[in-house]
Amino acid sequence: MSTPSDKPNSRRRFLRTSVALVPIASVAGCDLRSSPSSATTAGHASAASADAERSPYKPTFFDAKEWAFVQAAVDRLIPADAEGPGALDAGVPEFIDRQMETPYAHGATWYMQAPFQQGVPELGYQLKLVPRDVYRLGIAAVDRYCEKTHGKAFADLDAATRDAVLGALEKGSAPIDDVPPGVFFGQLLQNTREGYFCDPVHGGNRGMAAWKMIGFPGARADFMDFVNQNGKPYPYGPVSINGERS
Repeated sequence: MSTPSDKPNSRRRFLRTSVALVPIASVAGCDLRSSPSSATTAGHASAASADAERSPYKPTFFDAKEWAFVQAAVDRLIPADAEGPGALDAGVPEFIDRQMETPYAHGATWYMQAPFQQGVPELGYQLKLVPRDVYRLGIAAVDRYCEKTHGKAFADLDAATRDAVLGALEKGSAPIDDVPPGVFFGQLLQNTREGYFCDPVHGGNRGMAAWKMIGFPGARADFMDFVNQNGKPYPYGPVSINGERS
């Protein structure tokens, strides 16, 4: 895994790639319950409410140690820099926690009957683990690996060591049990992307900061006045599904 400082503009390239990989409905906020990596509405509650702004978020799925892991991991996947906010600023951990209480995280719309047999990549996901299981087992496995290898849990490691651990997970070379390392990393990275670019109604993209950074207009009703204005920047800020403007 490349670190944010490896090359000039590496963050910008990463985020552009992320936008291309996140389903458009995840960004615009539509229901994608049929997609294994979709960002579905978590209780239809907006994270932009005044109460949520005033009080710290309390996770409902992750325990304290898991929560520390999620925060430490997403902070390295999308760190804050001069280009824009990081995953922590955008509320990505809150988004992921909310997702764990949706039908998506329970695998409610997946075919989850035996036999479970890993096939060729073209067949897609074949494990018996739903997203909640991937996180619960994967976080515990990574922490065990870190404690054995580095003497500390993942969240207690310095940034460079956390990057190295995430890189090993991405490559599939980290010897963790219970969950294939590449599967766990892929789940974490995909949900981090979704939480960073989703509509704020899903709990992430706080203040629509990610949309402002890339110039995405959000859920505006129409763009008829700008259809033929090729090459000109769109002059207005984004609008969320529930009418929040920035």
